[in-house]
Amino acid sequence: MCGIVGYNGKNQAAEILLKGLEKLEYRGYDSSGIAFQTSKGVQMFKEKGRIADLRDAVTEEIDAHVGIGHTRWATHGVPDQKNSHPHKSASGRFTLVHNGVIENYEKLTREYLQDVSFVSETDTEVIVQLIEYFANTGLTTDEAFRKALSLLHGSYAIAMLDEQDPDTIFVAKNRSPLLVGVSEEANVVASDAMAMLQVTNQFIELHDGEIVLLGKDGIVIETLAGDKIERAPYTAELDMSDIEKGTYPHYMLKEIDEQPGVIRKIIAAYSTEEGTLDIDPYIKQAFQHADRLYVIAAGTSYHAGLIGKEYFEKLSGLPVEVHISSEFGYNMPLLSKKPLFLFITQSGETADSRQVLVKVKALGYPSITLTNVPGSTLSREADYTLLLHAGPEIAVASTKAYTAQLAVLAITAYAVSCDAHKLDLKTELAIAANAIQTMTDAKEDLKKLAHTFLTDKRNAFFIGRGLDYYVSLEGALKLKEISYIQAEGFAGGELKHGTIALIEEGTPVIALATQSSVSPNLRGNVKEVTARGAHACILSMEGNNEPDDGLVLPHVHELLTPLASVIPLQLLSYYASLQRGCDVDKPRNLAKSVTVE
Repeated sequence: MCGIVGYNGKNQAAEILLKGLEKLEYRGYDSSGIAFQTSKGVQMFKEKGRIADLRDAVTEEIDAHVGIGHTRWATHGVPDQKNSHPHKSASGRFTLVHNGVIENYEKLTREYLQDVSFVSETDTEVIVQLIEYFANTGLTTDEAFRKALSLLHGSYAIAMLDEQDPDTIFVAKNRSPLLVGVSEEANVVASDAMAMLQVTNQFIELHDGEIVLLGKDGIVIETLAGDKIERAPYTAELDMSDIEKGTYPHYMLKEIDEQPGVIRKIIAAYSTEEGTLDIDPYIKQAFQHADRLYVIAAGTSYHAGLIGKEYFEKLSGLPVEVHISSEFGYNMPLLSKKPLFLFITQSGETADSRQVLVKVKALGYPSITLTNVPGSTLSREADYTLLLHAGPEIAVASTKAYTAQLAVLAITAYAVSCDAHKLDLKTELAIAANAIQTMTDAKEDLKKLAHTFLTDKRNAFFIGRGLDYYVSLEGALKLKEISYIQAEGFAGGELKHGTIALIEEGTPVIALATQSSVSPNLRGNVKEVTARGAHACILSMEGNNEPDDGLVLPHVHELLTPLASVIPLQLLSYYASLQRGCDVDKPRNLAKSVTVE
C-alpha cells in the first residue's frame, strides 16, 4: 500500500527511480509521481494511473542525481493528479512523499496553517506545509523537519527534498515500513528492498521514531531527539530472478506454479538432522505453556488461520480462537489465563495486526509472528517469528504465501503435540506438494471450467464443509479480488438458511468435496441448489469422487486437502480474470501490503 523510492548518488536518478517505482507496483496504487533536484530547482511529474503513464510524462532529459518517487493508494482525497505525491510547500521550497495516515492533520491545519492555500485534499500536504511554516520561523531544515514530526500523530514514512539543500534527502519513519540502502555508488531509500536491488543489496532497517539525513557519500541516522544511531546493514537475500516474471504473462501465474517448490522448501527449512519436522524449542515451549491460542489475521491470512485452528486442535489439543485483526484491536474478548497470540501476516507490516500486537505487548502476553518477511515490523516486535520461506510474492492476490502459511501452521501444530505422532507429516507434505504440481499442470482443464462456469457471470458461490468450507472462503476471495465477480463462500448446510434465495437459473456454484465424513452431505447441498437452477461444479478428491464431478484432485491426507484444493480455485480466478480483461496482478482498489488501519 503506497511505495517510496529515493536516490542520492553518482548516476542519473530518473531511470533508477522509475524502475524502482515499477518494482513497487505490486503493493497496489492508483497514481504515481516523481521529483528531481536539478540545476533549475526541483522538477516534479505526477500522473493518475500506472507507472507507464508517469514514464510518458517524463519526456525531457532530466539531469539529476537526487530524487524521490511515490506510488499512491488513495486514503485522503480521490485518486487524481492533484492528490498524487510528491507534494510541494506553498513556496515550492520543500517537496515531500509520504506513506501512512496522519490522524491529527485537521487539528494541525487549524493551529498552524489557516493562512495556507492547499492544493490537494491529502493529509500529506499538511506535513510539507507544516515543515515550511517552521522553517519560516528561522529554524534550519533539520530543526523544522524534527519539529513537524514531533507534532504528527499517526503513521508515516517520509522522504523530502529541500531546494536550499540539494545534496540531502530527509527521511523519517513511524509505523510504516522504510529501508535505507547503502553502497559506494549511491545511498537510497525504499519501502521495499526489491525496489532498489538494482543499486544495492545492503539495507538498514529503520525503526519507529528515527530520521535519516541521506547524502550521496554517507548517511546519518538519529532519533527524533537527536541521538545518533549506529546500525549495520543486512544483506537482502533476493535474486533479481525472484522478482521478475521471466516467461510468464503474469506474476500470479508464476507464483501459482511456484507452490510445489515452496512446500518442498518449507519441508527442508523445518527438517531436523534426525529427519523429522520441528520448530524452535522456545517457540514450542510458548505454545505448550499456553492454555489458548489467539490467531490474529486479516484477509487471506485470516482464512489460513481458520485452517490452522483445525490443525492445532486436532494435532496438539490446544484450543484456538481466530479473530479478524481490525475487529479484535477495538473489541477484545475475554481472554484466558495463559493466552498466546499468533499473528499471521504475509508482509509483516499489516497495520490492523500491528495495533493488536502493541496492545498485547502492553498487557504482557507472549506473541509469535508468522510471516514471509524477516525483519518486518511484526517480526521485530513480536517475541518470536516463524518464517514462511515462500520467496517474494508480487501479485496482489496471495497464492503461494497462503499455501506456505498452511504448511508452516501444520508443521507447528505437529511439533507442539506432546503425544507420539501417528502422522508422518513430512511424507504427507511431500505427497501434497506432488498433488499441487498435478493441479498446476491442469491449467487447460481449469481454463475450460472457468469458461464454462464463469463467463459473463455477475456472481458465484463457493460451498464446502469442514476444511472445505474454509477453502471456499479463500476461493471466493480470490475470484472477487481479481475478476470483480461478486463471490461468497458458505458452509454447505448454511445455504438453505437464507442464501439459497439468491440462487437462480445459471448461478455458478463451485462445491468442494474432499472431506469423506461430510462429502455425502455436501453432495446433498449441491442437489438443493441445482434443483433451483444453479450451474454446479464439484471439485472432489480421489476416493470421494463420482463420475460427473468437474475435477478430481489427487489423494492427500485429509488434514492437508486445503493445500491441494485451493490450487484449482486460484486458477479458476486467474482465468476468469483473463476472460474479463482485468489487470490480474494489480486489481483495482487493492494493495498488497496494507499499512494503514
